[in-house]
Amino acid sequence: MTDVRHVLVLPDRDTAEEVADHLAERFNLPDEPQVRRDALAGEDDAEDAQWLVVVEDEDSDLDPAVLDEIAADFGGWLEEQDE
Repeated sequence: MTDVRHVLVLPDRDTAEEVADHLAERFNLPDEPQVRRDALAGEDDAEDAQWLVVVEDEDSDLDPAVLDEIAADFGGWLEEQDE
């Protein structure tokens, strides 16, 4: 078993929260995805922050291509982080 963390990068908090809810419902996730603010390097203005939706995928059940499509539908993209 390989633990995988999927990170979806989204343009604003409202969108990130909507995507987190969508993912939890669509994939019946055991844990709610985490929504985090990711300030761009050197930027103090909250308007310049990206928002992340972090999904833990303990059993590697989630298809990264599907997650990337979902992120793209909401103006974002998927970054992969293995743990």
